[in-house]
Amino acid sequence: MENWTEIEEFVLLGLTHDPKLQNLLFTPFLLLYVACLLGNGAILTVVVAEPRLHTPMYFFLGNLSCLDICFSTVANPRMLRGFLMENQAISFIGCLTQMHFFHFWGSSEAMLLGVMAYDRYVAICNPLHYSIIMSKWACLRLAMATWGAGFFYALMNTVMTSRLWFCGPKQVQHFVCDIKPLLKLACCSTAFNLTLFNVFTGFIAVVSFFCTFLSYLYIISFLFFKFRTWQSRWKAFSTCASHLTVVMLYLIPAISNYVLPSTSDSYGRDMINTLLYTVVTPILNPLIYTLRNEEVKSSLKRILGRKLLPGRT
Repeated sequence: MENWTEIEEFVLLGLTHDPKLQNLLFTPFLLLYVACLLGNGAILTVVVAEPRLHTPMYFFLGNLSCLDICFSTVANPRMLRGFLMENQAISFIGCLTQMHFFHFWGSSEAMLLGVMAYDRYVAICNPLHYSIIMSKWACLRLAMATWGAGFFYALMNTVMTSRLWFCGPKQVQHFVCDIKPLLKLACCSTAFNLTLFNVFTGFIAVVSFFCTFLSYLYIISFLFFKFRTWQSRWKAFSTCASHLTVVMLYLIPAISNYVLPSTSDSYGRDMINTLLYTVVTPILNPLIYTLRNEEVKSSLKRILGRKLLPGRT
């Protein structure tokens, strides 16, 4: 089957059409993007540079920071450009490329959050066998599985979308090339594409959610049966609270966008949800993990101390 695409570019409508509001939004969104790069870059640097943090939990945290940087970068620069320039056109190939990496890194992060929940379950409920179950090679295989599954999931959607017939209109009601807004512009039947997308996206979202849900259900049950005092229970559960917060902030908007049925006027809700997991969550991740984690804070201070005072031991 040939690709009968007749248009060569799409136009991203962005967050707003008001020029004054666009100029007003540019600075705060630029600051948020820079904060995302600095915060996640700092965590990634600390995890790599500090030998004490070469453990499974921080290995996955480093992967999460890397995915946050990539996921935010695939959407935010184009959105910031749209605030400054009237022409928000993007080529057909460029749109498909952005869509591919948007879903590649987004789906990989969703699956990684489920893996991190399983890691916390093993660490708390089965500590004696933790080093065996979450060995170096087991962690590496889990990380490679999440990145690999995300890549092929995105590739499938990209290939299927590229074979659709687009003849106009070419205005995408979004600030990023996403699958659902593009399917609405197709001049042919998209039933098979939409079914395939819903099945695989629903599978990824539901598996990640239930993996997290079951892991924390076992953790809470374990804490109530094994620890007698509330102080001991809270101390153990507080180590998981940061991850649970990230999961809720990321998966709930994603499930709302891609699992729940769309309506004719749901594009506003979809853009708000997309902002939550492409702009807000990548910034909150470093704050949540560093503010609640003494090891990360002390390691960061030690590394900054060595950089600012090279002669200090």
